[in-house]
Amino acid sequence: MRRKKLKLMVGALLVTMVGATFVGCGSNESAEGDKAGSGAVTISISGSTSVGPLMEKVQEIYEEENSNVTLEIQQNGSGAGIKDVIGGVSEIGMSSRELKDEEKGSVEGTTIAYDGIALLVNPNNTVKNISLEDVKKIYTGEITNWKDLGGEDAPIVVVSREEGSGTRDAFQEIVGYESEELTKDASISDGSGAVKTTVAGNKNAIGFASFEYIDDTVSALSVNDVEPTAENVKAGDYKISRPFLLVTSKDTLTDEGQKLIDFVLSSEGQQIVKDNKLITIE
Repeated sequence: MRRKKLKLMVGALLVTMVGATFVGCGSNESAEGDKAGSGAVTISISGSTSVGPLMEKVQEIYEEENSNVTLEIQQNGSGAGIKDVIGGVSEIGMSSRELKDEEKGSVEGTTIAYDGIALLVNPNNTVKNISLEDVKKIYTGEITNWKDLGGEDAPIVVVSREEGSGTRDAFQEIVGYESEELTKDASISDGSGAVKTTVAGNKNAIGFASFEYIDDTVSALSVNDVEPTAENVKAGDYKISRPFLLVTSKDTLTDEGQKLIDFVLSSEGQQIVKDNKLITIE
């Protein structure tokens, strides 16, 4: 009788242990399922090296407020970003120029900010103002010495951007010359940051880049006696300016991608634009 009771107790204990094991497995599977179904989202973004720094600032705040969202940002130039969207490589492209006619049939652009393009020179350069006409003459090789602009007797080192750069496209269109007219002596920099670095390290250099790249390592020239400021761009007085776009395709834009764009257009997003020395759309 005692043995029978012992067997029953052992059996009950085994049943309890097996049951606990199944419950434990069920809990793990449930936890894994919850994690897998947490709605993690990755939004791929590529394009302009001018828009890139702004979107990286947006990323910091947006990912903090939306813990399930990851923004993957690649800065490879406006043209490349637009092609990435057309080809389905990226969900959102970044462009620092208006869309070209041949692009408008495949994608659409949403303006998120406006930007001025600054003429950057070394802080030791004595020239502080330049006419738009003389900018063209520098970049087409007609003016080659700073003394012709009231500066020192020294050769002008012309710094431009690479083909496909939205900043270069906008700059050339506003200043009024074609790529084939660019002086053959121009130094080509891949990215706005590289332009700033080159100018900062060469007393005789001149380059162009977004307002957001202006800092104490370079000096920004006035153009036609108008200082490069957001207020002057908004007033229409500073002529070298362009829009910043987020480029999408209606076939590949997701709800999460649209939410990101809406955030950039919101008052919170536009404050980030303002904090980054850019010009709001309002």
